[in-house]
Amino acid sequence: MGNLFSIGEVLIDFIPHQKGIALKDVESFTRVPGGAPANVAAAVAKFGGTASMITKVGQDAFGDFLLERLAEAGVRIDKILRTKEANTGLAFVSLREDGERDFSFYRNPSADLLLEASEVNEDWFGQGDVLHFGSVDLVESPMKKAHYNAITAAKRNGAIISFDPNVRLPLWDNPKQCREAIQEFIPKAHIIKVSDDELEFITGIANESLAVASLFTGDVLAVVLTKGAKGADLYVQNEKYPSPGYSVKVEDTTGAGDAFTGAFLYQLLKRDAVPSNLEALFNEHHQELLAFANASGALATTGKGAISSLPTKDEVLELME
Repeated sequence: MGNLFSIGEVLIDFIPHQKGIALKDVESFTRVPGGAPANVAAAVAKFGGTASMITKVGQDAFGDFLLERLAEAGVRIDKILRTKEANTGLAFVSLREDGERDFSFYRNPSADLLLEASEVNEDWFGQGDVLHFGSVDLVESPMKKAHYNAITAAKRNGAIISFDPNVRLPLWDNPKQCREAIQEFIPKAHIIKVSDDELEFITGIANESLAVASLFTGDVLAVVLTKGAKGADLYVQNEKYPSPGYSVKVEDTTGAGDAFTGAFLYQLLKRDAVPSNLEALFNEHHQELLAFANASGALATTGKGAISSLPTKDEVLELME
């Protein structure tokens, strides 16, 4: 079974104790580990896979906290570097009554953005591995160049590249910069995971089918369109495979998409996926892949925080029954 490598942000999420009020009115928070790539790595580790995080954290108490929590979650932390040049990133979250979120980020820059391209080792990656990344750390920074190096090295060694744009507009000077960065990296990935509320922003196309079709550019072999409680659709060339969601009581949607992605990628790793067999694998196993991922994403919404609310494999299988 191959390894998952996640590159990008790992940070502290401050989750509010009060629901349904604006961030400015929240009086108290719970500190939890976060960052979408880290959440995905933790999900793969929790299901029994091998997952490593590639990033940088500050030489500070929050950095210590994140390393401890990721290690406790089973994520390998030997590729997480430390720096005194910047602090570990923070994100304050407010929760609406429906569990959806607003964010306020503290990073100017944060330590993760200072990972240098030269600090990514080509020998880390091998055939059967998956490299996963998002868009949060694609702002102009050393980390963006580190992404280039990691993607190039992973591809050269036969790994699958997975990209979840995970749009966070407050982190960008303007929406155009965010969209352009995402569009720059889409052709570099084999799998694009995008939510239905991000699709039109990323593509500029209102029609769902045409928007998804436009994502098949460069090396893209598959697009996974997630629809929250409604489930997800898997697109490969000339095929669409829909899968319904699961009904649960939603507490907090933070990390639900990452739980979905981690579950999906775990299933690929378990099946020894490589770029050359990916499309055939999807055609044969799409139903189980999507059901497992949908169940994982649904269960992750029943608790607070991202990593702390990740379900176990047994819990996912039980919901699927």
